[in-house]
Amino acid sequence: MTPDLTRRGFLTRSALVGCSAAASPLLTRVSFAAAPWDTRLVVIILRGGMDALDVVRPLGDPDYAKARTGLLRREDTVIDLDGFYALHPGLQPLLPLWRAGELGAVQAVATPYRDKRSHFDGQDLLEAGSMGLGDVAGGWLNRALGQVPGASARTGFALGHGEMKLLAGETSVTDWYPDTALSLSPQAALLAEQMMAEDPLFHGAYAQAMALMGDGQEGGAGMDDPTKGKRRPPEHVNIASYAAEQLRGEARVVGFSLNGWDTHRAQTKGLTRALKRLSQTILTLKRELGAPVWGKTVVLAMTEFGRTVRQNGTGGTDHGTGGALLFAGGAVRGGQVLGDWLGLQESALLDRRDLMPTADLRAYVAGVLQGVAGLDRTTLERTVFPGLDMSGPTGLLL
Repeated sequence: MTPDLTRRGFLTRSALVGCSAAASPLLTRVSFAAAPWDTRLVVIILRGGMDALDVVRPLGDPDYAKARTGLLRREDTVIDLDGFYALHPGLQPLLPLWRAGELGAVQAVATPYRDKRSHFDGQDLLEAGSMGLGDVAGGWLNRALGQVPGASARTGFALGHGEMKLLAGETSVTDWYPDTALSLSPQAALLAEQMMAEDPLFHGAYAQAMALMGDGQEGGAGMDDPTKGKRRPPEHVNIASYAAEQLRGEARVVGFSLNGWDTHRAQTKGLTRALKRLSQTILTLKRELGAPVWGKTVVLAMTEFGRTVRQNGTGGTDHGTGGALLFAGGAVRGGQVLGDWLGLQESALLDRRDLMPTADLRAYVAGVLQGVAGLDRTTLERTVFPGLDMSGPTGLLL
């Protein structure tokens, strides 16, 4: 084997790799960790800035329709939640979860990030869990695991590139990160099999990664691929299935990302597609986990910031501040939209353009960690989320 024809080099050269950006990353990474508790925690980063006002619509606010005449279509199905808020039609598949108390939202929340509205900085602060950029090393979920005696990494593997900062840090976790555009010819797949055969760890990782790498295209990647001629599930469904498989075992914490939330233009189409992927992801988790494990599961879906109250001239919305936290699972107290609502009149907006945050997103996440991992308030406020004040109501769990 020539020096430059390494396993990692082969995989890198064989993939159709393009540019990745914070708003729409090409690469998805999934991180796992085992922990000495029974509740499962799934954290989904919605990269790009999810429009909270479109996902959990405050139709009861008289100023809402005035600001969004082009985004609210006559043919939209109104999915009433509580007489004030309505659910975006793209999340209609999750309505049974809402009715069962397994889906909820917190409206008008944000991290401490303000002003610049940069995807990269916003995501960095979201995953760091600190008051300012560069204040701490690693991600908040990694620091939380570091405070739990007995938390450990599980056996796993990595394929591709990328970083999930949420779980980065001193505490050991296991990563699997596929390249979303991995595409091998039958000859290349056969060569990869031969190269990996001498190393059991790489061979197992490669075989599982290829099996999980479906992107909705016809056919398989390998010469003996049993899925040849069949349509594979999209990547987010495969990721959710794989995550559920690990959570049925020793893994207790999973973190991954879903992209497609940067809706500067044509938001009605783009957001609907993104919400379809989120719905499929959550429903796949529920189905694959099974009732007993789903009943002990918490799913948190969060984004780096919200979007402007008023639509722009291209049928979309621009980077904003106040957003929403979505939560699901059999262990949550769903069927409710939490958070203080100040209204959408211009005087109530941040900088006269953004939904005003009325609570720190980190406080609700900390409340979940307190209930799931048993971390005390001092540890959460000083170590996991430095500078956080947990004095407000944060109860999402049963």
